[in-house]
Amino acid sequence: MTKTMRALLCAGMAGAAMLGATIVSAQRPAPILAWSPKPVPATPWNAPQRPIWRLSEILAKHRGQPAWSELIVDDKDFTAKYIAMAPGAPTRPQMWADSRAFWVVQDGQIRFRIQGQPEFVASKGFLVQVPERVSYSMETVGDRPSLRFEVVQHGATPVYPIDVTPPKVPGKNYVKVSFTGQGSYDETNKPFLDFQDVVGGRARGGAFVKDDKTFANIIRGQGTPPPPPTNLGHFHVDYNEFWLVMEGKIDYLLEGRPLLTGDVGDVVYAPQGRWHRASWGGTGMSTRLAINPRPNGMHNYQAPEDAH
Repeated sequence: MTKTMRALLCAGMAGAAMLGATIVSAQRPAPILAWSPKPVPATPWNAPQRPIWRLSEILAKHRGQPAWSELIVDDKDFTAKYIAMAPGAPTRPQMWADSRAFWVVQDGQIRFRIQGQPEFVASKGFLVQVPERVSYSMETVGDRPSLRFEVVQHGATPVYPIDVTPPKVPGKNYVKVSFTGQGSYDETNKPFLDFQDVVGGRARGGAFVKDDKTFANIIRGQGTPPPPPTNLGHFHVDYNEFWLVMEGKIDYLLEGRPLLTGDVGDVVYAPQGRWHRASWGGTGMSTRLAINPRPNGMHNYQAPEDAH
């Protein structure tokens, strides 16, 4: 091999090594050390927020009621409820002025009518969303009540199409207006996703809702023993996070609380500034829907003991 050939080979290997390092770096950015503020005392769980809302307890509370609503989250970013609707019961057509809304169907069947989309029937496990200023309505179909988990922006009040009579709302007076512009769907934000398609490998998990103020992310994995309690997970500086368990069991370690396990339909909540850690529980596949207002939010992890 000539000197020229050896030089070219070495240059190629060096380039490949640099390319490999670049790819690894792109996939795993180097951690940055910083001082991050943490509230003292730790941010409490203010009602209706709880470390965990168990669906079994909610259903027991409302046993025998064909229609009911239970407020689960009401913080500075989101209002989330479980809503049961009687067979045949419809909702008024409505829309949201400046934010998306989304639902996870927990039981029964719901017919959705979304402006500009073919109507469809969503059953257990369906995730459905509407963009801002897009009108929609829904109706329970079948012979049993439907149950859905609803997430909307905190403080948002519905807007109604001009041919719909608005309900009475304390402190509000509906007036006739005109507006321009509507939200839209895209490759990430689609009208619906059947979670069974994710389970069956026909669709991918990951982000279902993603914009500048709402992030709903499907995280699925194989059950594994929980990490040691010395692994605190991470915390968020300026926002809260909550999760809906969609499949299997999810183990959670929330700062100040013993390890807990969420089952399907349970909602777990971590206030801002509290360490929290989620891991796939049980022995089979498990899935959680992580909900927060920051798609690219800062995750503050434990720094190495000897870091300066």
